[in-house]
Amino acid sequence: MYTEETLSEDCDNGTMPDNVDALRDAVVGHRIVSVTTDKEGRWGANRAVITLDNGKRVTLSDTGDCCAYTELNSFLLHPDKVDHIITGVGTTGEYTTWHIYADMGDVLELSVGWSPGNPFYYGYGFEIRVSEIA
Repeated sequence: MYTEETLSEDCDNGTMPDNVDALRDAVVGHRIVSVTTDKEGRWGANRAVITLDNGKRVTLSDTGDCCAYTELNSFLLHPDKVDHIITGVGTTGEYTTWHIYADMGDVLELSVGWSPGNPFYYGYGFEIRVSEIA
C-alpha cells in the first residue's frame, strides 16, 4: 500500500527500516483492541501501548541519546477500521508518519520525530517490546 522509503546512508544506518520491520512483525495479522500513551521510567519517556486481539501488547518507547532521538509526537486511531485485520506497516515523509493499515486503509497513524544526531555515534530508534497481557 505504501512504497518503501529509502534514506541516504548519511541520514540513517538502517535503524528506522529495522524499527518498521519490528513493528510489522508484531502487528500484521491481528486487530488493534486499544492504543494508549503514558510515561515510563525516571525521566518520563513517552510510550505508546498497542493492545492486540491475540492477547499481546506492543510497546513503542521513545529513545534519546544526546542529540539523537526517536519520539512519538501523536497518533490517530481510525475506530471505523479497527475491526479489520492489519495487513502492513508503511511510512511516508522520510519515516515521520507511520501507517498501520488494513485492506480498508489506515487503522493507526503515528507521527514520529527522529534524528540520528551525529551519525552514527549515538543511538536512536524506538525501543519496541512485545509482551503478554497480564
